[in-house]
Amino acid sequence: MSVEVIPVTGIPEIAAGDDLAALIAERATLRDGDMVAVTQKVVSKAEGRVVRGRKEGWVAREARRIVARRGDLVIAETRHGFVCANAGVDASNVGEGLLTLLPEEPDGSAAAIRDGLHERTGAEVGVVVTDTFGRPWRRGVVNVAIGCAGLPALVDLRGTKDAGGRLLEATVVALADEVAAAAGLVMGKAEGIPAAVVRGLRPAAAPGLASDLVRPPEEDLFRTSPLDAIAARRTVRGFGDGTVPRDVLVEAVAAALTAPVPHGSRLRSRPWTWVALETAPARTALLGAMADAWVRDLLGDGTPEDVVRRRLARSDALLGAAPVLLLPFLSLEGADEYADPRRRTAERDMFVLATGASIQNLLLALHARGFGSAWVSASLFCRPEAAAALGLPPDRLAMGVVAAGPLPREGPSPRPPIDPGDHLRFA
Repeated sequence: MSVEVIPVTGIPEIAAGDDLAALIAERATLRDGDMVAVTQKVVSKAEGRVVRGRKEGWVAREARRIVARRGDLVIAETRHGFVCANAGVDASNVGEGLLTLLPEEPDGSAAAIRDGLHERTGAEVGVVVTDTFGRPWRRGVVNVAIGCAGLPALVDLRGTKDAGGRLLEATVVALADEVAAAAGLVMGKAEGIPAAVVRGLRPAAAPGLASDLVRPPEEDLFRTSPLDAIAARRTVRGFGDGTVPRDVLVEAVAAALTAPVPHGSRLRSRPWTWVALETAPARTALLGAMADAWVRDLLGDGTPEDVVRRRLARSDALLGAAPVLLLPFLSLEGADEYADPRRRTAERDMFVLATGASIQNLLLALHARGFGSAWVSASLFCRPEAAAALGLPPDRLAMGVVAAGPLPREGPSPRPPIDPGDHLRFA
């Protein structure tokens, strides 16, 4: 098979309402099976997706999620699911003070152009709407498909054999992206050529959509940059269906154990024991022991019974519904016994602070794997009972409870903006 890439020249400057299919059909000789690539820029212009205003503001409007940022560069996920620079907002090849936005429905744009080309030429063609995206781990941009019609976006070769007869297990070819990249060889930003014909392909798979190319969140190993992942983590108050796989729990505890431990102490280097409760009986036993201690102590302190019951109900609503509970226990066995009580208190405080870092690491690790979590202080108020319920010695100090599970379908609410200037002083 040989492939030919033919630029479509002579297309004038595009304005809102222009008929791209007619303009291409007048300048290209099309055959059945041809693939027509059209740049996003002219599609957006024809569809009136040209705006005025500050780029930063339009990026914020067009972005569904900020993936990473460094200086003025913002990598964002658009509502289409594309992850690209500045949410596709672009100032190139438009007038001064103007910006183009991505088409509202790029697959629909491709379908409309395809229908228009067939109406005018009678040819059965495929259409790809292209844009230039950068790529993680590689320099430079390349044309990719953000919309397509009349061709398969993906060609699944799993289950077929390679040239050596070996069974392919993971190969899925992004055909629409390959067409876009080939067309990009003749459609440079400076050449003023917004369309090209890729001829010679004979895909056997059924037509698809460019949205098929978007990787689902559950398959995305690099969904958020580390810094933005920290800011994006939220305490959740409810969970979705399912549980947390054990390998995720092991990874999260491994992250928790990397928390910094104060140096200069004889205390063992990792003074924590984490207990994961996965079964309903284990959770029920712990929560029952904690509830009995709460009722006893709070009523003994004179707290009204209705207040005690409300507190228990709030705690049970979260902890009782969580698929998994994780409890950190701190051991101060072997800690330095200073004569000065102030130093003894400081020694204890250091390890309590280190435990907070351990818990935060665990919460972030769960978030990085796509699971929700909430730290609850409940076990701090009934430490002996919590340790006894889990078969631990009484010198293991319970440091709260982490509820963990799949995120609810609606996801956590966005975090309100926080101004670091309100909490930071330089000296």
